[in-house]
Amino acid sequence: MSSTLYIIEKSPRGQLVSDLVKYLNLDVKIVTDRESDSTFKKNFPLGKIPAFLGKNGFKLTETIAVIYYLVTLTNDEKIQNQLAGSTAEEKASILKWVSFANSDAARAAASAVFLLVGLKPFNKKELDTSLEALEQYAQAFEQRLSEYTYLATENVTLADIVSYYIWAFSFSSALGADFRKKHPQLTRWFNTIGAHPSVQFSHKGFKPVEKALEPPQGKKKEQKKEQKKEQPKQEAAQKAPAAQQPAQEKKPKHPLEVLGKSSFPLEDWKRKYMNEDTRPSSLPWFWENYNPEEWSLWKVEYKYNDELTLTFMSNNLIGGFFTRLFASVKYMFGCLVVYGENNNNGIIGAIMVRGQDYAKAFDVAPDWESYNFTKLDATKPEDKAFVEDMWAWDKPVIVNGEPREISDGKVLK
Repeated sequence: MSSTLYIIEKSPRGQLVSDLVKYLNLDVKIVTDRESDSTFKKNFPLGKIPAFLGKNGFKLTETIAVIYYLVTLTNDEKIQNQLAGSTAEEKASILKWVSFANSDAARAAASAVFLLVGLKPFNKKELDTSLEALEQYAQAFEQRLSEYTYLATENVTLADIVSYYIWAFSFSSALGADFRKKHPQLTRWFNTIGAHPSVQFSHKGFKPVEKALEPPQGKKKEQKKEQKKEQPKQEAAQKAPAAQQPAQEKKPKHPLEVLGKSSFPLEDWKRKYMNEDTRPSSLPWFWENYNPEEWSLWKVEYKYNDELTLTFMSNNLIGGFFTRLFASVKYMFGCLVVYGENNNNGIIGAIMVRGQDYAKAFDVAPDWESYNFTKLDATKPEDKAFVEDMWAWDKPVIVNGEPREISDGKVLK
């Protein structure tokens, strides 16, 4: 009976661990269809990938842990020392680059590629932020590789192999020839590692794109085509006698306008929140005046926290989202906060919306589908406490049972 490695077949991490198994000639079975595999579900209830199940029952997840363990299975001390380091300094240097590539660089690459190929709702600000991060990381590689052939030692190590898959993923669509020309040492190193046998199983003959993908514009183009088709009809209608033109009903400027004027003084609340102490003054006033029949409260969570890097960048992401909600701001109030620290943070918050349907307020922002929305019930103590904590910012956010300090945030007002 052999050990089993569960992967997502075409993902960079899946290709990395699969290729490593083949390169090291290990007795490990590769499984890509984990959804119908009862053994996987039984042993890995969190569903994390890649996942390793040894023939002795040993279970392991997390990419870095898996690749280091795979190297130990070779029982070849020379290969182990070359790939993972032979001294404490080499081991630490290799782990530094492996960690950097698998976290910061991988998140920026995934964000850029997913936005460009349409796997995530397009968000120009998020794309710009991701590309800026990749530029910054490329400069770090460029600086190191201007003095050394490889990243950590004088040989190809796990640092080079892991980093190669991340850059190959970026070069497959998000970064073109102009980027590589700008970073000659990174490009030289990339071509060198691309010829190494450890990456030949999935990347043999790999060719980076000459030109990066353009941001998706399909919907805009279709709208323009439709507008051109309708234009002659509209001109004809305008030339027709007034008596023949049917009366048109006046459309509301915003879908929530049909709900009419609210009894809750939203602008008074916003002023009170901004100018007075939150817990002792603002929140008691809010609950006295809040009308759950006219308004609803929502927990808002960013879907892609694992792709976030620096906390200030996460906060900028919130700022961009709130800017794009401008058309709905007179029907909303709330806060989103950033919890955690650099390279380990998330976005969550509480927002009040006019009416009982969150979509009509949020869909004015093109990136609103990057968030999950859960309706809150203020009659439940835990929901009420969540709203107060999100608006007061004075208590940690509880994530998976652990307290995470709030590092930043923004108010939608």
